[in-house]
Amino acid sequence: MEWYNVGKIVNTHGIRGEVRVISSTDFPEERYAIGNKLSLFQEGKKTPLVLTVATHRQHKNFDLLTFEGYLTIEMVEVFRGGILKISENQLTDLEGNEFYFHEIMGCTVYDLEGQEIGVVTDILQTGANDVWTVTPAKGKEHYIPYIEEVVKEIDIDEKKIIIDPLDGLLS
Repeated sequence: MEWYNVGKIVNTHGIRGEVRVISSTDFPEERYAIGNKLSLFQEGKKTPLVLTVATHRQHKNFDLLTFEGYLTIEMVEVFRGGILKISENQLTDLEGNEFYFHEIMGCTVYDLEGQEIGVVTDILQTGANDVWTVTPAKGKEHYIPYIEEVVKEIDIDEKKIIIDPLDGLLS
């Protein structure tokens, strides 16, 4: 079974079992919904601990969560450093031109003439639009904005993306 990162527990918050999470999901309202199940992966433990979200709120740059049955700081201190994940069967279908990061990562990028530009190795979230780091076999990385004017076709099954680079984008 495939697992996908949702966030990392970086600390506790207060004394009532709340944890501070650095989120790595585009869907915090869905992933952290009350009653949703998240799997906690901890270093040195073979199997994940399944947790049920009891509360969720945002504070500064963090998502603050509590879990059913974990009511004190002492009970959740051991979660620090753990990674919250969901399984592949918890993924929901996305609309039109939306993709999960794991679907884009590793795709080979080509220009309109079919010349290979490189492979998507990272995705940066800028607020306005995502920017893909495309690493060629040789040379420096390129930063491709995920906008309609540039990205023309995405074939997830073939792991192939076709772009029409703006002037200066690949230099």
